[in-house]
Amino acid sequence: MRVLGIETSCDETGVALYDTERGLVADALYSQIAMHAEYGGVVPELASRDHTRRLLPLIQQVLDEAGLSRTALDAIAYTAGPGLVGALMVGASTAHGMARALEIPVLGVHHMEGHLLAPMLEDAPPGFPFVALLVSGGHTQLVEVQGLGRYRLLGESVDDAAGEAFDKAAKMLDLDYPGGPHIARLAEQGDPGRFRFPRPMTDRPGLDFSFSGLKTHTLTAIRQLEAAGELDDQARADVARAFEEAVVDTLVIKCRRALDQTGLKRLVVAGGVSANVRLRERLERECAKRDARAYYPRGRFCTDNGAMIAYVGAQRLLAGEHDETGIMKAVPRWPMDRLEAPAGA
Repeated sequence: MRVLGIETSCDETGVALYDTERGLVADALYSQIAMHAEYGGVVPELASRDHTRRLLPLIQQVLDEAGLSRTALDAIAYTAGPGLVGALMVGASTAHGMARALEIPVLGVHHMEGHLLAPMLEDAPPGFPFVALLVSGGHTQLVEVQGLGRYRLLGESVDDAAGEAFDKAAKMLDLDYPGGPHIARLAEQGDPGRFRFPRPMTDRPGLDFSFSGLKTHTLTAIRQLEAAGELDDQARADVARAFEEAVVDTLVIKCRRALDQTGLKRLVVAGGVSANVRLRERLERECAKRDARAYYPRGRFCTDNGAMIAYVGAQRLLAGEHDETGIMKAVPRWPMDRLEAPAGA
């Protein structure tokens, strides 16, 4: 089955072609980061308009790369949520329009399920069951995964997600959007011993996250340095280092608890923040202590992309799922615990 995947949930337009016999055939991505950086964050209306401009040319680019025409497609999968409703509608309407014209099935896919299963696109994918840390701009979650659609939420952020915290801390330090890569680069120059920021919610049982207090602590530290006339380049790097280490430590501590609680030996880490080098190094060490293994998607599949949507769509389409004719799905808020395993799985 050849499945076209379409991702338009936020600020990346992603398209990919997945063949259930050959694997990933082609993929393309257009990032809107440069456009939104001017505003310090994603502007929903601009995002929707840019998806409209980019989507059809990207679909054609993927088909050309695969050497196929649209009539060779067997099905289309698109991101139905969660995400920005206008951006979601661009992908949903395009997918349904193409599917109706080609008389093929179409299916709306959960964005975070795409991230969750993105490592399945690698040459050595994880087997079920595993613990997954989903850590992106809008979500920080720990999930126990027993199979496709068989998910148990272990913990999640009660306020800011880790990616949002990186963005806000970066803004405090006058760094560009998105914050994660810029914080990480600046932190490399920082003194790890100058500041120690709190590791929120690690002093109590449980697997939930909270980064709002860390954000406030970071702002307070910056204002104190400003008041003392000490906020120079080195101080900014030291703050970035302390902030990054606090986020990484918090994520690692919670992953350790999740592995111990479930007794599982496989950890999947996905979402944009999963590209953070310090986080990967720390998780690798923790997994080695437990005779466990960590799995990640390749770099370009850490952020939003069409390949993960095509893959998840293919698995659910094979199990008999599809949208009802003419009924598009665009769900801005869609908790993962509402997902179910396909009846045919």
